[in-house]
Amino acid sequence: QYEHLIDDAIAWGRKNGKTQEQQVVAACDKLAVNFGAEILKIVPGRVSTEVDARLSFDKEKSIEKARHLVDLYQQQGVEKSRILIKLASTWEGIRAAEELEKEGINCNLTLLFSFAQARACAEAGVFLISPFVGRIYDWYQARKP
Repeated sequence: QYEHLIDDAIAWGRKNGKTQEQQVVAACDKLAVNFGAEILKIVPGRVSTEVDARLSFDKEKSIEKARHLVDLYQQQGVEKSRILIKLASTWEGIRAAEELEKEGINCNLTLLFSFAQARACAEAGVFLISPFVGRIYDWYQARKP
């Protein structure tokens, strides 16, 4: 039923990458967007699409990837208002989100474990945070008297 989404992503990767690694990255980006666009056909609201975690400590590359993902969605007729770009809550990720939010690209910051990270996200004007509540609770339980 969804095989065409995969086939389309593979074809996109082959067309838009020079090296095999570039082809794989392009195909993965396209596949994530294909799945997200398909989900949005039946689910109201927004869909989160994650920027490659290997870019978590590179503000500029995270911004570039986020813009690229939004562009891929828009090519499929998905409005920017229905997309959340998911970034890691590293210092660079938070700074990237701050810039993206100013461009009207809403962000969902994850890998958030502390109040300091949450506050930095709030000060940056981030749309949504996704704290790892289970991990925070585990830490608390391990240190509880």
